[in-house]
Amino acid sequence: MSSSRTNLEKKRLNGHYFKKHSKIQVKNIKPNKVCHLFVINTILIPWQNLKKPLSLDMKNVVIIKPSKPTPSNILPLSTIDSDPVLNILCQTIYVYQANIDSSKGQVDPACVIKEAISKALVYYYPLAGKIITFDDGKLGINCNADGVPFLEANANCELSSLHYLEGIDVPTAHKLVFDNPSHDETSHHPLVLKVTKFLCGGFTIGMGLSHVVCDGFGASQIFRALVELASGKSEPSVKPVWERERLMGTLLKEPLQFPVDETSMAISPFWPTKEISHECFSINGKSIQRLKMKLMKESDNVKESFTTLETLGAYVWRSKAKALELNTDGKTLLSLAVGVRHLLDPPLPEGYYGNAFVGANMVLTMKELNERPLSEVVKLIKESKKLSFNNEYIKNSINMLETMRKTNIKIEGTGVSMVLTDWRQLGLLEEVDFGWKASVNIVPVPWNMFGYVDLCLFLPPSNLDPSMKGGVRVFVSLPKASMPKFREEMEALRLMRFDEGST
Repeated sequence: MSSSRTNLEKKRLNGHYFKKHSKIQVKNIKPNKVCHLFVINTILIPWQNLKKPLSLDMKNVVIIKPSKPTPSNILPLSTIDSDPVLNILCQTIYVYQANIDSSKGQVDPACVIKEAISKALVYYYPLAGKIITFDDGKLGINCNADGVPFLEANANCELSSLHYLEGIDVPTAHKLVFDNPSHDETSHHPLVLKVTKFLCGGFTIGMGLSHVVCDGFGASQIFRALVELASGKSEPSVKPVWERERLMGTLLKEPLQFPVDETSMAISPFWPTKEISHECFSINGKSIQRLKMKLMKESDNVKESFTTLETLGAYVWRSKAKALELNTDGKTLLSLAVGVRHLLDPPLPEGYYGNAFVGANMVLTMKELNERPLSEVVKLIKESKKLSFNNEYIKNSINMLETMRKTNIKIEGTGVSMVLTDWRQLGLLEEVDFGWKASVNIVPVPWNMFGYVDLCLFLPPSNLDPSMKGGVRVFVSLPKASMPKFREEMEALRLMRFDEGST
């Protein structure tokens, strides 16, 4: 770094600001005051607010019960719900700015949310119960109105000092969610919540939902019901529907056939490892559009259109494989989560909040993934998606899960595959009158599904940066040694540094 650049950064530090960027690291200023974080977009952050780590003043845990009597029964979960891979608590943080409308008065968000939870549990009463395991290994919910654990905390800073959690580090994010210590193998709460209030009047809602109860679509429905009741509505706009029997599978008679076996699976010199890095990369809409246009021009069918999911999915899949330095002859799998609510015949009813997705699987050798034109990889994703729309494919996928459960076959994380799920269309950041400003950000806390590394999330951009309209945030986990190469690939996408013929 040149001396003029260093002086510029010192000047910004003295003026209480510094830049976060992959290429900038300030040195020789004051001990322990260097912060080197990577974010695709450059962001100015008040320096003086970063001196202290986030600390919280915790209140006692309270158990919130339904506001009215609810049915007492045991409900079975579907075959998809009972997939052992999904038996985890998925933690997500919703970020709200302070309410500056004085006409609404000083309202305690924790009190409002606790009351809303109590009302919501009348409709979503299974969430007040406990997840249980039957003798045959299948999962269910004991609807005993036991209640939802709720934790309230006060932070020692303003949300702006954390840039509303944009680019937040994982240890800090973990402070804003409730890891319920009562979670055990025999029974556990399907829902836990934590509300953290900040000095500015803003707050975060850390919602932990068991993945066996709902998928992303269902979680969005539950959270929207909570917000609607908190805003004063008498009932949710969408009533919940159970009907888990619609997605029950049967035992397959023929041998199971997996997309790729262990002997042909690619290997990485960086995996396995316990040193995992989690990062979220912001890709703006212009970069995505340029990539689409380039690939459509490269394609032999000029009338064919590529979606953002297909285009960016192909690019990220190849970027991860490059970063992992997979062996050329080894096979790598991309499994795309495809929602089936409206694909089934008849479709699932509105209000169904259980898991309703199957995997659209694509397999290539590392040599094929790296050397084929990227437009061909995009076409492969498009074709695999279309195949998964077929009811016979959906039925067979569910039967395969049931067979695996009954024969005790478990899928483990490989570290060289990519399971992609898209949260952009879930309405997680839509404006809802909550008595405060709309949610400005949503942040997933890494959960151990497929050993962390296989999972990749596409998230909507936060509402903090207008230039990100039409963009996508890509949340990935990789071995620490692989992350620098993946950063280079994401930076190349942002700047369109493509070698001719490389895509």
